[in-house]
Formats: sequence, structure tokens, C-alpha cells
Amino acid sequence: MRTMLGFLAALSFPAFAGDIDRTIADFRTPEQIRWVRNPAGTNEQAILFGDPSKPGPYVIQLRWLPGNMSRPHFHSTDRFFVVLEGTWWLGTGTKFDPDSTVPVKAGTYVFHKAGGIHYDGAKDEPALIQVWGTGPMTTTQAEQK
Repeated sequence: MRTMLGFLAALSFPAFAGDIDRTIADFRTPEQIRWVRNPAGTNEQAILFGDPSKPGPYVIQLRWLPGNMSRPHFHSTDRFFVVLEGTWWLGTGTKFDPDSTVPVKAGTYVFHKAGGIHYDGAKDEPALIQVWGTGPMTTTQAEQK
């Protein structure tokens, strides 16, 4: 019981954070998360655990910047999402049509099946999403020309 109370205190009060065994429970504060902007400049990614390009589980966060969407694509493995902040916009199919996307609000869970063609992004506000799955994961463009 005492160990559990210490663990909860460490999560609730950062001053106690040094008292936990980080090989058992590790964490990063928002200030410690390293964000990297993608080459297209449409979003930023932070890898929290693992590596999506290598075998094994991974957890990442994506911050979609307002007015940016991906083009139709699919992934080689199943991916799971929770919208943490803002509104994330989703569309399906090979024809890129941002007007047909549906809004997904904070707190919503989304599942993308491997091979399912979709596009997504942010419209008027940033959207922060958490993504997890099993690697290696690849992305293939699939837009209808």
C-alpha cells in the first residue's frame, strides 16, 4: 500500500518524481517531449515509446497544424488513436476531398485498419492525437489521380 501511495504521489506532485524507479515507471513532462516537424511542414511528431519503423510496440503524438491535411494514404499495420486536444478531421478513400471529412473531437478513440485508405488533419485549430501500434509500420500514398 505504501508503495502505491508513493507512486501516486510521484504522479500527482512532480517534487516526488525522483523517488520512483524509472525502470518500472518512466515519464516525460510536456516540457521534456521532443517535437519534430515533418518535411512538408503539416504536423509535428513526438515519439514517446518505441520506434514505428522497427519491430515492436510504439506510442507517438502528432500535432496537426491548422489548415493542413495529409493526402490519401494507408499504413501497413493497424493503428489506434485518441484525440487529446482540438478537432481532428478524417476522410476515407482515394479521392482527396477535405469537405467530406468528419470532425473527431477531443476524447474520441479511432481505429485505422491496416491497408485502409484515409486522409486526415486539422482545419481551423491545431489537433493533438496520440497514436499507438506495432512496428514496423510503413505509409504508402494512395491518391486517385
